[in-house]
Amino acid sequence: MSALLEVNDLKKHFAVRGAPLGFGTVLVRAVDGVSFHVERGETLALVGESGCGKSTVGRAILRLFDITDGQVVLDGQRIDELSPGPLRPLRRRVQAVFQDPFSSLNPRMRVRDILAEPMRNFGLADSKADVEARLDALMEKVRLPREMANRWPHELSGGQRQRIGIARALAAEPELIVCDEAVSALDVSVKAQIVNLLQDLQQELGLALLFISHDLAIVEHMTHRVAVMYLGKIVELAPKERIFAAPKHPYTEALLSAVPMPEPGAARKRIILKGDVPSPINPPRGCRFHTRCPYAFDRCRVEEPELRSMQGGRLVACHLHDLPAAQNPLAGSGPH
Repeated sequence: MSALLEVNDLKKHFAVRGAPLGFGTVLVRAVDGVSFHVERGETLALVGESGCGKSTVGRAILRLFDITDGQVVLDGQRIDELSPGPLRPLRRRVQAVFQDPFSSLNPRMRVRDILAEPMRNFGLADSKADVEARLDALMEKVRLPREMANRWPHELSGGQRQRIGIARALAAEPELIVCDEAVSALDVSVKAQIVNLLQDLQQELGLALLFISHDLAIVEHMTHRVAVMYLGKIVELAPKERIFAAPKHPYTEALLSAVPMPEPGAARKRIILKGDVPSPINPPRGCRFHTRCPYAFDRCRVEEPELRSMQGGRLVACHLHDLPAAQNPLAGSGPH
């Protein structure tokens, strides 16, 4: 059986004014060749610094804009080339939960109308009674009282709004939900509640999740596999346990060194990356991370590493793994 979602060599370049006095354009290579898949019922986390392109990947999958190159395949069918008509019934199968729970809800609609809209758009409700029954079920699923359906978005707390955002996604009966920083705007206690809710819904409904986040502590709690992005490319992809036990890319190692330790006083070497992320308008030659990598050598500056398979279902784009183990600082004794 094929994966529910397959992304093959996805590219999204934005043309922006860049020449002096505003004449001419330059290309921002926001996503520059990304490939991965999401299985049914699986959570794949897409992580990286702000500006690495992870949210652009999510929006490309949702077809919020056309892609520059590559393929997006949903359940064996390419959706990146579909016109609005044939795409419409497929939109129901992929829904989104966005970062800001307030701006993603229409302030001029009551909660009940926000939730009923997807049902009517996709022809999922046969009558007013059916809509009401589905509303009741949705409010129960996201653990909100039924009477809250009569409120306006501004009358709800941030956590309640995000639960409504999740309910709206569920109203379309999707198979995949793209969660774009879905908990980053919430308080810590509310964040944990929303994460637990998403996990419970996934188990109950068999949902697949693409969980886009920069919060690795949350990612470790809820994901099955992790894809690490840097400057428009995936540099490492592996099962969660292998990523957190023994990262095999220097950028992943640096990201994980910043995650708070669960035990106060536990030792961890903090890796401080030098410099800033290069511009996606003019990415560095060779490995895109070499300008900040503490282990970079001559080959890294001239040859771009390919994303290659290692043991245990891990993919890594790093020249270090072509060196003898004694010269590879990431060879280690952890899972490969």
